[in-house]
Amino acid sequence: MQPPAEFVHWMFATGLVLVGLCLAAQAIVGDEVWRRRAWRAYLWPGLAFTMGVLMFPVMVFFTNSTIHMLAHGSWAQVMMLSGAAELGLVRGKLHSRYWRLTMPLAFAVSGAAFLIHEQNSWFFARAAFLHHLIGWTLIVGALFPLVTIFRPSSAVWRSAFALTFVVLGVMLYCDRDVAPVFGHLSPLAGQQHR
Repeated sequence: MQPPAEFVHWMFATGLVLVGLCLAAQAIVGDEVWRRRAWRAYLWPGLAFTMGVLMFPVMVFFTNSTIHMLAHGSWAQVMMLSGAAELGLVRGKLHSRYWRLTMPLAFAVSGAAFLIHEQNSWFFARAAFLHHLIGWTLIVGALFPLVTIFRPSSAVWRSAFALTFVVLGVMLYCDRDVAPVFGHLSPLAGQQHR
């Protein structure tokens, strides 16, 4: 028996919120204080990499079409790439700050995948609305990690980057398979689950 898709969305939402909270704490206290405990520097990059690895079983077992499989596969790859690049930077194996470009790339690829794989209109159902909203949030949110590459000490841009993860997590928590959005549910969407 396969659990409803929203359970998987909620698990990844929890991961996104945890990454966002780690980034927010790091932005508030600063890198020097955050790295007083060595394990904290590895926390959010390791979580991002782990989420990428866990996206592969989702791609295999929870997809119902080729376009969904490609979208989940691309998310898995860019999450692993950005997490691994950040882990390499923290460990000191990578030295160029331009490795941080993997995070805006991950945001842009993920946003495009969200928009491309959702084939219904905005107001078809809540899941369709959230896919469009998450896609555009990721594309616009790619600006925040991009600016932090060139302004790494700016608490405003780092906080905006962190809050993007939290907002994305909250959006994923709102996801349900078939539910109305703003009181509207397309007759083609099927029977509402709850």
